[in-house]
Amino acid sequence: MRRHRPLGTRFTMIVLALLAAVVAVPSLSAEEYRIEAIADAAPADELSAEIAALIDSSGVKVVKGASRTVCEIWLCKSWPVKDEFKATDAVAYPFSQGQLIGVVRYKNKGGDFRDQEIAKGVYTLRYAQQPVDGNHVGTSVTRDFLLLVNAEVDKSVKPIELLKLIEHSAAAAESKHPAMLALKMPKKGDAEKPSLVHDEDAELWLATLAGKSESGGKTAALPISVVVVGYANE
Repeated sequence: MRRHRPLGTRFTMIVLALLAAVVAVPSLSAEEYRIEAIADAAPADELSAEIAALIDSSGVKVVKGASRTVCEIWLCKSWPVKDEFKATDAVAYPFSQGQLIGVVRYKNKGGDFRDQEIAKGVYTLRYAQQPVDGNHVGTSVTRDFLLLVNAEVDKSVKPIELLKLIEHSAAAAESKHPAMLALKMPKKGDAEKPSLVHDEDAELWLATLAGKSESGGKTAALPISVVVVGYANE
């Protein structure tokens, strides 16, 4: 005659087996996104010659899962910055409003920091500071942002006046609000190579990219940390 285990014993074994299975499964969130350096240049045929001349010949791409490219980013070869700038809790970067920072390409539709849909295509990245007007409380600790502008519209390397930049960027999002990626304060030691960090509390993925600043005839490392996946909880 077949002997049956007591019900309590069988239940305990099932629970232990389920727990073992959970422990054995690797964390998907830690592997879901990654960043890779790419030797490909930015798509010059979709940029003005003036802008293409300022963009670095190599960039990075953010990849989801096995092979889906979220976006590709190329920074300027260097950025002119404000002399004797000192970062604060609110403003982390020494850039000027409307300054060209780089180029981003979405091979598939993407999303910005406001969870707005961004159509596939090539966009310039322009620096802007979030207004202190009471309408953006809690959006981001820092006021530093990159606004996206359609590359076919943005032809000059000169800074774009803020109101016009907001208008062009809103058109890129087909919205009343600019298409934007949030900038965060990079951690010390993040200047040597690109890295991707998962902020689990805010459910954001931040890419730290190695850039260069120019001031007083000298160049220096200037890493930037940009939110490439995730959006603000307003």
